[in-house]
Amino acid sequence: MRSFVLSAALLLAGLGSAQAQDAAAGEKVFAQCRACHQVGENAKNAVGPVLNGLFGRHSGSVEGYNYSAANKNSGITWDEATFREYIKDPKAKIPGTKMIYAGLKDEQRVNDLVAYLKQFDASGKKSQ
Repeated sequence: MRSFVLSAALLLAGLGSAQAQDAAAGEKVFAQCRACHQVGENAKNAVGPVLNGLFGRHSGSVEGYNYSAANKNSGITWDEATFREYIKDPKAKIPGTKMIYAGLKDEQRVNDLVAYLKQFDASGKKSQ
């Protein structure tokens, strides 16, 4: 019985580490986002808004970006849970959004992307 409990504990510990967030891997995931979005100190709005300081920010609030009415009026404040739901299927989360993206379904890639984006404050400075 004791070996079963130990085996189960090791299995659960392994599963937890498999879901760890990896900002370096997230930077690679962000490569596909880069076609429309920028992050960092010199980031500018492009096809999509700058993603600096995303978490804690109200949807539709980046100055100088022309959002859809659906996005501006969504009432969303971006947090991890909301972003995870959105990035998996943007049009389902905010019907009428201008974002043309099929969605990122792989949970680990989403974890890594979140870790990468969380590094950038509103000014684009990257925390270490």
